[in-house]
Amino acid sequence: RHICVSKNKNHSKIHPCQVRSSFGGAEMWPDDEKAEENTLRIVKDFEEVWVHFCPPKPCFPLSTDTKESRFIYMAQNVIPKRSEVPEEFTWNLKDMFESDEAWFAEYEALKEMPARIAAFQGKLGESAETLLESFRLDDEISTRLSRLYGYASCKGDQDTGDNYYQDMRGKAMSTYVAIASAAAYRTSEIMAIPEDTLNLFYTVQPELETYRRSLYQIRRRAAHILSPKEETLLAAAGEMADSPESIGSVFRNAELRFPEVEDKDGVKHQLTNGSFVPLLESSDRVLRRNAFETYYNRLGEYKNTIAATLDAQFKQLRFFAGARKYETTLAASLDATEVPVEVYLNLIDAVHANMDKMYKYVALRKKLLGVDELHMYDVYTPIVADAAEKISYEDAKATVLDALHVLGDDYVELLKEGFNNRWIDVYENVGKRGGAYSSGNSQPHPYVLLNHKDTLDSMFTLAHEMGHALHSYHSTKYQPTCTNDYVIFVAEVASTCNEVLLMRYLLGKTTDKKERAYLINHFMDQFKGTVYRQTMFAEFELEMGRMSERGEALTADALCAKYHELNKLYFGPDMISDDGIALEWARIPHFFYNYYVFQYATGFSAAVAIANRILAEGAPAVTDYKKFLSGGSSTDPISLLKIAGVDMSSPAPVNSALQLFGELVDEMEALVD
Repeated sequence: RHICVSKNKNHSKIHPCQVRSSFGGAEMWPDDEKAEENTLRIVKDFEEVWVHFCPPKPCFPLSTDTKESRFIYMAQNVIPKRSEVPEEFTWNLKDMFESDEAWFAEYEALKEMPARIAAFQGKLGESAETLLESFRLDDEISTRLSRLYGYASCKGDQDTGDNYYQDMRGKAMSTYVAIASAAAYRTSEIMAIPEDTLNLFYTVQPELETYRRSLYQIRRRAAHILSPKEETLLAAAGEMADSPESIGSVFRNAELRFPEVEDKDGVKHQLTNGSFVPLLESSDRVLRRNAFETYYNRLGEYKNTIAATLDAQFKQLRFFAGARKYETTLAASLDATEVPVEVYLNLIDAVHANMDKMYKYVALRKKLLGVDELHMYDVYTPIVADAAEKISYEDAKATVLDALHVLGDDYVELLKEGFNNRWIDVYENVGKRGGAYSSGNSQPHPYVLLNHKDTLDSMFTLAHEMGHALHSYHSTKYQPTCTNDYVIFVAEVASTCNEVLLMRYLLGKTTDKKERAYLINHFMDQFKGTVYRQTMFAEFELEMGRMSERGEALTADALCAKYHELNKLYFGPDMISDDGIALEWARIPHFFYNYYVFQYATGFSAAVAIANRILAEGAPAVTDYKKFLSGGSSTDPISLLKIAGVDMSSPAPVNSALQLFGELVDEMEALVD
């Protein structure tokens, strides 16, 4: 196989290799080192360029922009091997380690850390200076270990089938466990320091003030701290506890394979974890149904295996919660981030109280799609399908920069730095982890994984993940190491605020009814997907925790029954809850993240409030928002959000966000009528 480019579309009817003599053009072979140079030389003066595949496939237009020309191998959704992805579309992990050899040198060097940590055992309460030195060592280890694991994790995620990097990730995790085990005594010793003694330490050694927050976070959990020997045992179990998530991830990303699916014209499409949702966004209902049924039929073949990994996940959560004397796994999870359990339960109650708006949205979707029955494979396709257009990665970056300029020149310059200096791994490749994330590792800067598909949704994903990245950047820059890692409760606020600002920017630019309806549809889908859907996930996760705590096995049949029941509740009477959707739990990696998903919904609600304030008040709101971004974990998350003007201890932000959702549904109804 090779690729040809030329200045004319017409020769698509002849053999593409005749391009050179018939119309002027160039051939590109994957292993030809001069291909890029020759192609750019030939086509640089063409007004338009067309790409053709040999063997023949449908041709498509391509600009002569250098970066886009370099990437013609990946056009037409041909999923390449990792080695075939052009460098400029990959993250530059050399900013962490110049080579694998440098990584292994650091891996070896960190083996001395358990001994250095152990040297402080029995001495933390002796003096302020000793306590300070131990915290400084902790800072050093945290920074170095973050790089070690960050590099191995990113390498492992870029090709989950590469066992070499999976082994490196395992070595990094083992290093973390060894260090955590060596440091297990610290919590008990810090707990044993009398309050008067600790106050004296702050007086005689003012530099300990840097660690006052860290000391408070340890000491506030006195009821859940065990003896030094017991803490050591729990720390040693950490690697084992990580197994369910690791096994599930490898299975979903490296081993699970799907048959190709056909559209209404009989054209076959590759089905992967990464392409599944884009296929469901298609205007071709036959393709959507085939993708949906094929995906879940294949997933159903392994449902018992996947259920067993989830059962193991909740057993390990229950073990650690019980060992630390928490009543529930939920209480154990939320206490780590100082979030009251009531916030989780109040979210579910608030969403239940606003189901009428979701049901109205579903009825509107059914009406606008013009179908007698609305199925779950109809959920993702745009209501105004004709308004959907391809948005290249370059265009997506430019739009995001314009939309987020409201946050100030300094914020925009940081975005450009990330775009121009390869913080981002852009496109899908064979074996690459699905979805998108920001690594959270800001040493020396954040890294972002995407699977960009040239869609509106992918543009929003770019804005979302860069929100995470710049949140990490600000926290790392303005907080000491001990408080630069913000907790997960606030993790989704900055990312979602970027999405809301992007949507408001796009809506503000158009008066065209069709385009406006398309954008409102996307905005409504964000509410549906982020508030309602994630709350449904949160409720399902809560039910799994309760089942496990009652001693019930999380079997595939039990999970399918509960999930199907919740799906019917959240989508209402106008949606056909197809049998396949009962298996959706099996494809959601977040169920291994220990009560994470509810924070998407709370974060979205907070983000809507913050974005509205920024657009209404301007500079004062931006200043407060950047204080929030720079706060790390310097105080509890509820207090941090109050700095930005949002009180998440109240249901008001959730109710306000869903009121806006209801208004969007009404506006959409008026537009289409």
